[in-house]
Amino acid sequence: MFKTKLLVIALGAAFALPAMAEDAPVTSHKEEFHAAAEAASPFTFNVGLVTDYIYRGITQTAHGAAVQGGVDYAHASGLYAGAWGSNVSWIKDSGAIATGNTNIELDTYFGFKNSIAEDLSYDVGYVRYNYLGTYTPAAGFNNADTAEVYGAAIYKFATLKYSYGLLDGFLTIPGAKGTNYIDLSASYPVADSGVTIGAHIGKQTFVGTTADTFAAAGTTLTYTDYKLSASKDFSGYVVGLNYTSTNASSAWTYAKGDKWGKSVAALSVTHSF
Repeated sequence: MFKTKLLVIALGAAFALPAMAEDAPVTSHKEEFHAAAEAASPFTFNVGLVTDYIYRGITQTAHGAAVQGGVDYAHASGLYAGAWGSNVSWIKDSGAIATGNTNIELDTYFGFKNSIAEDLSYDVGYVRYNYLGTYTPAAGFNNADTAEVYGAAIYKFATLKYSYGLLDGFLTIPGAKGTNYIDLSASYPVADSGVTIGAHIGKQTFVGTTADTFAAAGTTLTYTDYKLSASKDFSGYVVGLNYTSTNASSAWTYAKGDKWGKSVAALSVTHSF
């Protein structure tokens, strides 16, 4: 359920790897951009540390640190696939677990990306959010595993993306098939400085029976998130700073009373190879 990711490099998701030139090929995973593998090797690996794992404006780690990493495969045809993992705490923090626990997220994804014209490309794919461990959902919650299909249009340094939830449950929220996310992001490399700056706005729209229940009670799960970011490449190690905020309602509040979507500044260090 309550999910938001702050990661690596500005835009399109947070700071996942070194700053890239505008025309560098990339494969997209959620709000991140992963560099496509070079022709000599179809695989790219990335590792990172963030002070707060934010996804779509919502903390996944109760505003604590996360260790993250992934692998991407990219084919010259435009086909790509990959996996990415991180520690999380949001499922237990939300009260969605009756017994057991899960504190590892492992995402798997595949897709196809290609150019339409100069400076214009598209990206379509599928991503599944998997939460490892043995646990029983609490009453009123679903298993956290979630799947989405997505499509994106990329023009120069700007990306417009739409993601659609395929399963009945969406991140522990039952009766939420069709829940969707649309976002506009931009990532701009500053000349040859190794600095990339970015901005992002996205809207997470919840639909279905649970969303209707919240609406009847005078509140909503739907929210908008915002992000400003900057990163600097130091010989293959990217240091990033993201500022995120949301207009999430009181529904997005931990049992201890802390807001999941409050304004946060987070640092990250990532390396790809």
